[in-house]
Amino acid sequence: MQQQEYLAKLYSNRFNYQEQQAKLKLWKVLVKEFLQTYVGRNATVLDIGGGYCEFINQVQANKKYLIDLNPDAKQFANPDVQVFNIDILDSKQHRNLPSGVDRIFVSNFFEHLRSKEELIEVLAFCFKLLNPGGKLLIIQPNFKYAVKEYYDFIDHHLPITHISLAEVLTTIGFHIETMIPRFLPFSTKGRPSSPALLSLYLKLSIAWKFLGAQMFVVATKPY
Repeated sequence: MQQQEYLAKLYSNRFNYQEQQAKLKLWKVLVKEFLQTYVGRNATVLDIGGGYCEFINQVQANKKYLIDLNPDAKQFANPDVQVFNIDILDSKQHRNLPSGVDRIFVSNFFEHLRSKEELIEVLAFCFKLLNPGGKLLIIQPNFKYAVKEYYDFIDHHLPITHISLAEVLTTIGFHIETMIPRFLPFSTKGRPSSPALLSLYLKLSIAWKFLGAQMFVVATKPY
């Protein structure tokens, strides 16, 4: 089975239609009430690994791009989103990408990488592609607080904590602007979801310290 075919089947099996619709409602709240603040409406934005387009379809920006190996990504993308079905680790496939972007968003992607070397390669790619002053926004399972559930998904490989991620980001040259070690719960899979509850949760940061198992990071490329 080809990698793209495997990914399409894996993710279609993981979240059924009802779960996908529930996730979409949550993403609408997350983007509108939290993430949009970090993305200027005139910005050029790239979403890495956002195959169902929950973020890139919702966020308001001037130009929007998405990179994902899953061929189904094009079916989910709105008309204003340009999709690249490429392997981000293959530099030969980068030639058609935009020359510079203002924001890069990465959610639940780094844990799928197979080594620290691949993580360094992806972060270096982000640093190179960002315009000076551009920001890398990351939502990522924090192994420190999700150790019991981290490997419940077969495609999770690389354990990352907020400490190790901050170390590699600063080594590459990023400035850590925001670091929230405990932000969102680990996953919505198999759990009841409610946009109203998420809206309330985002306003009660004290709850993040008890329920959060994913980190939120904003890293800036210096001028």
